[in-house]
Amino acid sequence: MSTTTLNAPAIVILGKGALATARHIQQLYPQALIYGLAGRVEDADRSYSEFGATLRQLYQQDTPIIALCAAGIVIRTLAPVLLEKGVEPPVLAVAEDGSAVVPLLGGLGGVNVMAREIAAALNTAAAITTSGELRFGTCLLNPPAGYALGDLELGKRFVSDLLSGESVRVEGDAPWLAQAQLPENDQAQLAIHVGYGEREPSDHELLIYPRNVLVALSGDLADPAEVVADTVKAALHDSRIAVQALGCLLASKAEMANPALHAAAESLGVALRFTDADTPAEMTQQVLPQLLPPLTSAAGIAIAVAAQPLEVEQIGCARGRLAVIGLGPGATEFMIPAVKAELARANDVLGYETYVRMAGPFRADQVLHCTDNRKEMLRARHAFELAAEGRSVVVVSSGDPGVFAMAAAVLEALHESDNPDWHRVDLHILPGVSASLATAALAGAPLGHDFCVMSLSDNLKPWEIIEKRLDLACQADLALAFYNPISRSRPWQLGRALEIVRQHRSPETPVTLGRDVGRPGQTLRVVTLGELMPEHVDMRTMVLIGSSLTCVFPRANGQPWVYTPRWYGAKPDIA
Repeated sequence: MSTTTLNAPAIVILGKGALATARHIQQLYPQALIYGLAGRVEDADRSYSEFGATLRQLYQQDTPIIALCAAGIVIRTLAPVLLEKGVEPPVLAVAEDGSAVVPLLGGLGGVNVMAREIAAALNTAAAITTSGELRFGTCLLNPPAGYALGDLELGKRFVSDLLSGESVRVEGDAPWLAQAQLPENDQAQLAIHVGYGEREPSDHELLIYPRNVLVALSGDLADPAEVVADTVKAALHDSRIAVQALGCLLASKAEMANPALHAAAESLGVALRFTDADTPAEMTQQVLPQLLPPLTSAAGIAIAVAAQPLEVEQIGCARGRLAVIGLGPGATEFMIPAVKAELARANDVLGYETYVRMAGPFRADQVLHCTDNRKEMLRARHAFELAAEGRSVVVVSSGDPGVFAMAAAVLEALHESDNPDWHRVDLHILPGVSASLATAALAGAPLGHDFCVMSLSDNLKPWEIIEKRLDLACQADLALAFYNPISRSRPWQLGRALEIVRQHRSPETPVTLGRDVGRPGQTLRVVTLGELMPEHVDMRTMVLIGSSLTCVFPRANGQPWVYTPRWYGAKPDIA
C-alpha cells in the first residue's frame, strides 16, 4: 500500500452485489476490512446496522474509507463532520461493479494515490480532478512516506504559482519527482528544497523534509511531556536541524512505561522506540551502526542523521500492547467500537477457540493462539510474553472480560510476575456487554434494581461458599443472575441452588432463561420459579431470577415483558 496513512482502509458496502468488487480491492490492501450492512451482506468481515453512523465513526477515527456506492450518498453522510482541508483521511466512492473510482476527500492524505491503485486493479480510470495533480502527475503537497511537508499554507500558494505558469528547480534528493511533469528550469525563482536542515520559510520555496533524524534521550525523564518535547526541539534548533525532519525518539527500555515520554513523542508526531543501551550515544550506535558518531551528543541527548528516511520498524523495539477485550454476547452490533479497533490492530489474538472464532474473521498476517477454556493462567502469561516482545496482543473473552473472564487472570499473572518487561507492557481492559445484561435487555429490565451475579461453577471456589452467598443474596431479596448454571460434570448444583432460592421466593417469581443471546439461534423463555426445572437449562443458558417485586406483563405480540421496578417497599408517589 503506497498511501502514507497509518490506518488500514475500511471497505464499506451496502449489498451483496458489491462484495466481489470489495474482495478484489481487499487483495490490494490485505489489512483492509470489509464492512457489510447487517441483513443484506452475510460474508463481510464486519457487519454494521447504520451506514451513516458507521461512515462518520470511521472518518473521525482517521480511517481511509472506500465506499462502494454513489458518491452523493457519501458526501451527504460525511457533511456534518467534515474538517478543514488537509486533515481528513482519504475517502473514495467506487461503483459497485468497479467501473468507476472517484476520490472525494483526503487529497493531502494520499487519496489520489489510492484512487489510481484501485483503478489499476479494477482495470478502469480514476476520476482525478485535482488541478496540480492533473498538470504535474503528482501531488506536491503530499510527499511520500518518510517525508514531511514544511508549511501547508505556503505550499498551497507555491502550487498556485506553478499552475499560473512559473517554472521550478529541485534542490536535494527527491526521487519520487523524477517522473513528474514539472516545468523545471535551473534558473527558476521557485524551488522545491528537500533536506533536513533548518530553513526560514519563503514564498518561493516548497520545503520538504526527509524524516531521517533520530533523537536518543536518557537521564531525568521525569519532566512533564512539554518539557521533554521542548528539550528535543531546542537540541534540534541548536544543531540547525528542522523539527519536521525528526523521525523517531529513542529511549532505554527502562523508560518504556514513562507517560511523559509517550506524550512528548505524540506531541512531536513521531514514533517512540526503545533499546537496551544506556547512554544516548550508545543508543544511536546500537540502532544505526552504519553512521559515524552522533552529529550531536550532550548530557542526556544525542542526535543522529541517516542518509535516507528512517525505517522506524527496524529501530529498537516498540512498547508492547496487551488488550483484554469483551466481545459481548456474540452479535457484532453488540461489540463496542474500541474492541473492533483493537482487533484490527492486533498482531496476535489469544483465547478459548470458540471465542476467538467469534472475534473473526482475521487477516492472514494475524496469528491466532487458541487454547482450552481452562488454560486461563497459561494464556495470560503467554500474552505477556508476546507483548513484551513489542507486539500488539489481544486476549479475547465473551461478554465482559471482567465478569468471570480473562481480565482477572491477566491481572493476576501480572501481579505474580517480577519480570520488568511484563510490567512495562501497555495494558488495557476493554468492556463488553455481559451475557446477563444482554439477556436482561432482551426480556425488558429484570435486573432493574439491585441484583447479584453469581457463577454456580465450583471449579475455582468451594460449593459451600456458593451456597452461603446464594442464601445471603436471597435473604437480601436481590434479583439473581446465574452464570455456568449446569454442565455434564455438575448436573446437580442447579437443583440444589433452586432449593435454596425457593426457601426465600414465592413459586410465582418470574425467571428469565436466555440461551445463546446475541448469537444465531438465540431463545428467550419466561417461566415461574415453581415451573423451573434443571432440565430447562444448559451451560449456554443465562438464568435470571427475579426479586419479590419483579413483574411480568404481556407485550403487544403476546410475549412477556419482565422488569424489576426501581422503587422498593411502598411505591413512591411520583405523580
